[in-house]
Amino acid sequence: MQVLTVLCHPRPDSLTAGVANEFRAGLAESGHGGELADLYAEGFDPLVFPPDEPDWHQPKRYSDAVLAEQARVERHDAIAMVFPVWWWSVPAMLKGWIDRVWNRGWAYSQSQLRLEQGLLIGVAAGTAKNYDGQRGYRGAMEIQLVQGVLDYCKVRNGRLELLMNSKESDAMRTELLRRARALGREFARAPAEAVES
Repeated sequence: MQVLTVLCHPRPDSLTAGVANEFRAGLAESGHGGELADLYAEGFDPLVFPPDEPDWHQPKRYSDAVLAEQARVERHDAIAMVFPVWWWSVPAMLKGWIDRVWNRGWAYSQSQLRLEQGLLIGVAAGTAKNYDGQRGYRGAMEIQLVQGVLDYCKVRNGRLELLMNSKESDAMRTELLRRARALGREFARAPAEAVES
């Protein structure tokens, strides 16, 4: 399976970047390949200007930058997005990549993505109590990102995986990196067999 791993973090030495690297190492251990799309390192522009604004009058030709990103997605069987959880969501850079690239007529409406799996890996400082408690942050993220993006664009087997307590200790960070590698190794399994949270 070819998996596009989309990394969104401004620092290449961040825990989030380490999680992406370990996830990809796990993919390789299971015989999977694919590209890394490091949005910050590549200087992706997340701002949507008129050439890439969804247009209800089809067909529309989007900008060369967006067409290149769409082609990169199409070269893969599955996608994983790795990001720090900021304000109970993805960073603006990743949201802008989705806004600009996952466009009408390509990702939804007349056409949908043909991706076998979609995994969202959020690195979070909070605890399970924060995310699963009274305010329901995990549920809100699942509605917004899994249902609102992956499911809406017909990405099969989409799910959110939160790697929490990232600021707790060095030992916890080591554990989160181990878990990221396990997520990569187990990525192609059916959802029911996926690594437990």
